[in-house]
Amino acid sequence: MRIGYIRVSTQEQNIARQEALMELLGVDEVYIDRMSGKNTDRPALKKMLDYVRKGDIVVVESISRFARNTRDLLELIEQLERKEVTFLSQKEAIDTSTPTGKFMLTVFGAVAQLEREYLLQRQREGIEIAKRQGKYAGRKPMKRDNFNVVVSQWKEGQMTAVQAMDRLKMSKSTFYRRIKEDHTSRL
Repeated sequence: MRIGYIRVSTQEQNIARQEALMELLGVDEVYIDRMSGKNTDRPALKKMLDYVRKGDIVVVESISRFARNTRDLLELIEQLERKEVTFLSQKEAIDTSTPTGKFMLTVFGAVAQLEREYLLQRQREGIEIAKRQGKYAGRKPMKRDNFNVVVSQWKEGQMTAVQAMDRLKMSKSTFYRRIKEDHTSRL
């Protein structure tokens, strides 16, 4: 079977281009994650890795959709190889069923990681310059009128943390950061 894996970084990003490619390539099954690729802790990726069997082919639009650093990429490919599953990356024309494809995978993975690190470095440098010039103050904090009420209900056991995050429309990291900030400001 040809198994497709699609990833976009946010819920808002469109997956139509990657879906069209999967259809064009005759993919039988598609797994989709709408989250950062900063690590391999992604639900659809895990399901896909559990699902694939000997002889299957995992197809991605590009390496960057599969993994964001060389270590993660090589570990994921190793998991696929242990199951005797081939990896195909359309953009980079990589096919791990060949020795050249395996070599190119490592090279492209390293280049993709370097490119990402350069991008983050330029971003940090740009923000620092903008801050010094008084042109950047960071993102505006999220204000939730019901924050204290919901957190009190959570602390009293009236709801789970996940329910509190859903009600506040906050990510896990934002929720716990705000709780920590509130606790620190009260000291």
